[in-house]
Amino acid sequence: MAELILVRHGQANSHATDEASYDKLSPLGHEQARWLGEHMRTTNPHFDRVITGTLRRQKETAASMGYVDAQVDARLDELQYFAMAAALEAEHGIETPQDPTEFAAHLPTMIGHWAADRVEGVPERFSEFYARTTGLVNEVCEGHGRVLLVTSGGVIGAIMRHVLHLGDAGMAKIMLQVMNSSVHRLEYVHETLMLGSFNATPHLDIPGREHARTFI
Repeated sequence: MAELILVRHGQANSHATDEASYDKLSPLGHEQARWLGEHMRTTNPHFDRVITGTLRRQKETAASMGYVDAQVDARLDELQYFAMAAALEAEHGIETPQDPTEFAAHLPTMIGHWAADRVEGVPERFSEFYARTTGLVNEVCEGHGRVLLVTSGGVIGAIMRHVLHLGDAGMAKIMLQVMNSSVHRLEYVHETLMLGSFNATPHLDIPGREHARTFI
């Protein structure tokens, strides 16, 4: 049996307009991660492996949680949203969103075009992104033990698509709901990968931390 605990990174630079400036935790993001690490240490602290992507915000989340010696695997890296949005606008005239409301409408459209290979100028094809994310999960499931994966919302969306057999729209809806520093538990048992819990934030459910429940 393998247990996979997926964690989305803490809040990043929500005012960014490109990949590089987005890729760092905000002060609140560090606090979210620290609270989550404290919660894990008082509940079920043991992990046989801790793995993050190569992105700064993912590594900072793991470190603020208390896991400074995590393995690094690029298969947990996020899709490049800003580059993809620019390609979608250039090729199809679909404008890049300017606020969270526009983003919520834009993301499903972008995912639909991307998954259908209707955007040429993207850094990575959807098939490549999906293969690497699910490939890592399948690899972890071949072993045993409890594994913590610190990653991003798009990766979690792809993995949930894989587990729940979702379509493009379902994956986009999942991505929009994944909160910063949220926890998602998967179990591989009887040769089947099953969802145990989704989008849990026990470390943010404490009174006085309502402000820390963020999506962007």
